[in-house]
Amino acid sequence: MTEEAGRNRFFRLANSEIAEALEMLARVAPRRPPRTLRQSEAARAIKRARTCYDHLAGELGVGVTEALVERRLLDPDDDSFRVTRAGRAWLSELGIEIAALERQRRSFARACLDWTERRPHLAGALGAAFADVFFTRGWVQRLPGGRAIMLTPRGSEWLAREFGLAPSR
Repeated sequence: MTEEAGRNRFFRLANSEIAEALEMLARVAPRRPPRTLRQSEAARAIKRARTCYDHLAGELGVGVTEALVERRLLDPDDDSFRVTRAGRAWLSELGIEIAALERQRRSFARACLDWTERRPHLAGALGAAFADVFFTRGWVQRLPGGRAIMLTPRGSEWLAREFGLAPSR
């Protein structure tokens, strides 16, 4: 059985024995380490924080999504999120107009499986609006040459103050 999420296609394994066999093969398969410092830095940057289409991903995107759920601003619901009453008020204070996002033709608050963290981050119209807030307020900035982004000192301060998060920059 396959499941599509953006550009990715995920396959469901038939049973746990197949999963165990694949995990054993992965343990003995040779790893391809980065060959240059540039490759190593790029790999770390993309894992730490990036955009996935138009929303936040990587450790940053997953961490923020989990913080939104822990604070009960979002409720996970299968492959999406539901914004709570408290979440609507909090997002409104950030300048995000929930009603306008809900009227869009695209999905509203989808759970997007993060390929580096293997946990969901917030996608859809709400994920894009949330990422826009991060860029507009200067909490993140794009790194040259790809989708990697960098959390700024101002963004780190906000995350620490708002959620108690201290993600690496």
